[in-house]
This record gives sequence, C-alpha cells and structure tokens, in this order.
Amino acid sequence: MAEIHLKSLAHSYDTTANPPEYAIRQMDHIWHDGGAFALLGPSGCGKSTLLNIISGLLKPSEGDVLFDGVRVNDIPPQDRNIAQVFQFPVVYDTMSVFDNLAFPLRNMGAGVAKINSKVTEIAAILELTDVLNKKAANLTADEKQKVSMGRGLVRDDVSAILFDEPLTVIDPQLKWKLRRKLKQIHERFKTTMVYVTHDQLEASTFADKIALMYGGQVVQFGTPRELFEQPNHTFVGYFIGSPGMNFLEVKRCKEGVCFGDIAFPLSAAEKKALQHSTSNNLKLGIRPEFVHVWDKPNSQAQQANVEFVEDLGTYKIVSLTLGGVSIKARLQEDQKIPLQSAYISFPEQWLMLYIDEFLVEKENDDE
Repeated sequence: MAEIHLKSLAHSYDTTANPPEYAIRQMDHIWHDGGAFALLGPSGCGKSTLLNIISGLLKPSEGDVLFDGVRVNDIPPQDRNIAQVFQFPVVYDTMSVFDNLAFPLRNMGAGVAKINSKVTEIAAILELTDVLNKKAANLTADEKQKVSMGRGLVRDDVSAILFDEPLTVIDPQLKWKLRRKLKQIHERFKTTMVYVTHDQLEASTFADKIALMYGGQVVQFGTPRELFEQPNHTFVGYFIGSPGMNFLEVKRCKEGVCFGDIAFPLSAAEKKALQHSTSNNLKLGIRPEFVHVWDKPNSQAQQANVEFVEDLGTYKIVSLTLGGVSIKARLQEDQKIPLQSAYISFPEQWLMLYIDEFLVEKENDDE
C-alpha cells in the first residue's frame, strides 16, 4: 500500500502546440495510504489520463508522481507494483478462471498454498467459486469482468489498485452488488484504491472521498456529503445531485445581492469577499432539496410559475420559473403540488454565493 502524491503534475498529448493544450492542467493532489477514493467527472475531463499516469502507462509532460515520497516517473508499469482494472475485461480466454486469478501470484513466485488460499478467498468474495474450473472463454461478460477485477484484488502486496470504470459492461442489477463487494474488500484489506467513474452514485457508494475533475483539474476533493452540501465550484453544484444545483445570476445592491427586485442579504464574510472583488460574475446557488415550496403567499416567499412536475415515485421534481429563470425543487411524494403558480423561498443557510464560479464561505476562520 502507498500514498500517491501528484506533484505539480500536468500533461499534454501535443507538446508542439503553442500554447500547449493540456489534458491535465497543473495540479497537486494526494491519495492517502489505505484510502478508498473515487475520481469522478464527465467524459473528456482527464480521469483516465490521470489514472494511466499513476500506473505508468503514460509519462507526464510536467511534474512528478511520488509513491510514499519516491519519484516513479521513470519506473515502468510492471515495476510500480500497481494493479489496474480496465473498463473492458482483460482475461486469458484459454485459461481457466482459477489460472486467470492465480496468474499474478505465480508471476511473483508465490507458493502453491498461498495461491490456493488467495484464489479461493477472492473467488468466494466475487462469487466465482462455481466457475473456477471453467475456461474464461465460456464466461458471460459479467463473469469476465469479475475475473479481471479478481486478478487486481488477489495480490495483497500491491501499492494500489486502480479501477478505470470497471462496471461499464456489468448488468445494471449487479452493479450495486459489486460496488458493495469492492467496498467490503477495501474495508478488509485496507489497500489504496482509486476508482474512476462518471457516475456519481458509483462514486458515492464506493468512496470515502471523491475527487471531482473538471477541465483537467480536481476542483473539489471531499466526502460525498461535503460535495453535496458545500460545493466549492459551480460545476460541482451542477454535476453532483439529481437534478443539480439551481443558480441565479445576481448583481450587487445595497442589501447584498439582488435578483431583479429580490434582495438577498449576505453574511459578513460574503460582504467582505464582495468588497474585495471587482468581478460581476456573481451567482447564488441552492439545491432543489432545500427550496421551500408553498401553495399560499407568505412574507419570505416569491411567486413563481409552475411549468411541470416529474413524479419519480418516492419524490417529485417541480420545475418553476422565477424572473424568467428555471428553478427546480424536490418535494416529498405526499407534499401538495401547487397548480400554475407557487410561492418559493430559499433558506439562508443553504443559499450560497459564488464569485467567478467559486464558493464564498459564509464565515471566515478568524471570525
């Protein structure tokens, strides 16, 4: 197991371009020893590039990759002691499932007893015991990917295990089960694991902490709850949640910031940040879960038009317009849905100010 430190790391596939176009923009990031992490983001944001740099399949254009403080940029993949599980299963079709799982152990010279013990253990965890004697060529796509995952898990001496969207070919009904199994394996063996995905549910189910990537950079690293409740960038608010965060473009005004003729007061820290900024790129964000919807007027609420309602069984998503801007609110299944118009309010504790797309904290550390 190892701590993985990406130090001043950047990568461009075309170094002849002027200026260079970076798939990974300069970053400093640490995956702590023994943690279960997710690398989350949309297609094209640099997730797989970053994973391949860690494993040694790619050499970064700039910066260093450190394992437990040791620079490994020039160390080939086979010598980095990394296990990598790819999006599509990589198995040896002519070998049995047992021999596929045993292959990494035999390569490192493990004894017969050790091989039998570890293969049996991992096969049981992944529910492959009944097919151990089958040729891999005769397996389903689900089973092949479980074998591919098992080859990454069978060694207990690896520095880290990297998963590159490993559940893409897995039947949807089995995905949740396998994510839970991976979590259980991590809790049991405490191996450093980095799981790449574009699915926030996969990331939240598997990881203790999520690194959310956008435009070649990690824009926030934190627990699933932190990313949901305190998104420090508008992209985090947009990407995390279903649906994502509502945003209102606002302007400075005497009371704080204003959306049309609606004034929103700010905390002392937010006022201070606004005073120190000359930017007019100002937004207020609030999660649909925290928008209050009323069917009658009250002093705190603004009238909005109800556009449509999506009934999702255990809850409903109401789409409204306020001042020409679309706003979504999430309501419990038994909550009354207003017709045509509704009154909505935004609790101050969940209303967040963003300047140039970055969150302004409501309180300063020195307050």
